[in-house]
Amino acid sequence: MSQISQKNTPGQDGLLPDLSGRSSVFERVIGIVLLLCGVISILTTISIVVVLVREAYLFFGAPEVTVREFFTGTTWQPAIGKFGIWPLVNATLLTSFAAMVVALPLGISAAIYLSEYASDRTRSIIKPILEVLAGVPTVVYGYFALTFMTPLLRTIFGKGNVDIFNTGSAGIVMGFMILPMISSISEDALRAVPDSLRSAAYGLGATKFETAVRVVVPAALSGIMAAFILGLSRAVGETMIVAVAAGAGPNNFDSWGEAFSAEGFNFFKAAETMTGHIARISQGDISYASLDYSSIFSIGLMLFVITLILNIISRSIVNRLREQYE
Repeated sequence: MSQISQKNTPGQDGLLPDLSGRSSVFERVIGIVLLLCGVISILTTISIVVVLVREAYLFFGAPEVTVREFFTGTTWQPAIGKFGIWPLVNATLLTSFAAMVVALPLGISAAIYLSEYASDRTRSIIKPILEVLAGVPTVVYGYFALTFMTPLLRTIFGKGNVDIFNTGSAGIVMGFMILPMISSISEDALRAVPDSLRSAAYGLGATKFETAVRVVVPAALSGIMAAFILGLSRAVGETMIVAVAAGAGPNNFDSWGEAFSAEGFNFFKAAETMTGHIARISQGDISYASLDYSSIFSIGLMLFVITLILNIISRSIVNRLREQYE
């Protein structure tokens, strides 16, 4: 036995060769390539931030613009020197809220079904079909919202109550767009829950539905919340759907009272989001380094800050809700 174990000991003449100290050129190349990819990603992010901050600084440095008006104003009309960001933020929040109202319940329900109810064969059929939605171009979603969802809303609620361009139809269709993201991430979180928890719930007499809702979902809450925040960030940054279906002009307000009235949060009125405004203005005949041109970067910086805050909140919630199972 001692001779056999000596022959099988690494580093001696036997079955296991001595690999200690041996360096593979291929592994070194892979390590360098991965390092370069990480460095390029970081440099790209830094470059974007630098450009946004530099151009936004030129915008806020103009005598016609004040930081106070930018954050507290209720009218966005650069042509007459009105630079209140709230109308664009309001439209962005409306479309994002409508998207999450659609995507969150449908996505979590689909994830629960795929994780707890569907067989392997059913899952292999339904999940690819669901994920096809993620491959549809967003401009197609935009025209779908304009030509199908808007007429449907006008039929249900009346043509006089629903504008042709409105934030409701854009938000609903946006919810269908981010549905695969939420369902996929939520399903992965649900399937990561140990089977021992399910077995314990069944042993106590719980039904499959009670086990899924009262045991599995709370245990996977950190992953579900991460899916929610990521979906919200995706909705905030969406461009083509809102550019096509939401409206081509800011829904300005005369005062904060009007902004927070029922009219200010009307999903059936036309409004322009931050991304939609950037897309519209950037395609117009504006001169380089003009005030209108610089305003695009101030809006982009605002979007960047909002997305960064959402990511920070997501990480905080995930770290707080995360459960460790052995």
